[in-house]
Amino acid sequence: MPQTNHLSFIDTDKLRIGFEVSGPPEAPPVVLLHGWPDDVRTWDAFLRPLRAAGYQVIRPYLRGYGPTRFLSDSTPRSGQLAALASDLMAFVDALGLQRYALIGHDWGARAAYIAAAQTPERISHCITLSVGWGTNTPEQQLSLQQSRNYWYHWFFATPRGAAELEQDRRALARFMWNTWSPSWKFAESEFNNTAASFDNPDWVAICLHSYRHRWGFAVGDPAYAALEEQLRQTPRIMVPTLVLHGAEDGANHPATSEGKEKLFSNAYRRVVIPGAGHFPQREKPDEVITEVMAWLAQTA
Repeated sequence: MPQTNHLSFIDTDKLRIGFEVSGPPEAPPVVLLHGWPDDVRTWDAFLRPLRAAGYQVIRPYLRGYGPTRFLSDSTPRSGQLAALASDLMAFVDALGLQRYALIGHDWGARAAYIAAAQTPERISHCITLSVGWGTNTPEQQLSLQQSRNYWYHWFFATPRGAAELEQDRRALARFMWNTWSPSWKFAESEFNNTAASFDNPDWVAICLHSYRHRWGFAVGDPAYAALEEQLRQTPRIMVPTLVLHGAEDGANHPATSEGKEKLFSNAYRRVVIPGAGHFPQREKPDEVITEVMAWLAQTA
């Protein structure tokens, strides 16, 4: 595996996954998984501190993002959460990682929780941002505030929402960044550098299926039926877990990650980041990195 930070590729059973890797192969690996609408650039501020602390940093592009591609035209373009987690587990298997730390945001956080529940012996630390565990099922209770926050979920279930995403994905993604993080004034270059990943030919299909499947508006890929059945029970997580949530998150209200302690059977900590919205790793990188590095050190 290369030591410098550049784009590499590896094949799993379904995907050719593009990923960036930095650091010596013998260093303890940390896998960082981005969310929606985002890509690996969301972790740029983490590269130097993690490298300095002696870690190898691995940042894959999710299915439907950037250079990651399906190996077969016949594979369903599923965005269901079980698929995202299965991609992660297949990815670390392909890399030969026996044990690794895991950091995930948004979609990446949901995949991280599932992987931690499925393969706890492989994951030394689980760090998630902007998402609480136990918030994946269609039957979950939602406040009126959170239902309003999820307007785009329902919008994407309509032909009009699908057309909007297809016709101007960048405008829609920029609107999400602006409204989910009201105090964040991001540079246009920061958005554009990430939005290039949304030009992936499968991005729209993956996005639409992900939100439609999450609420029962679309059928899942049968390949993940067994895992989906397990996830309906919200399995307890045995991996030391740190949850970071922006106080101003306009996508998932901080209340959605409260009171989840009973779903964890190892060390657990939840921190609300003042002044941050849905992208705390971009908005408040110093505060987030401080929490991340302390968690990696204290629970090693």
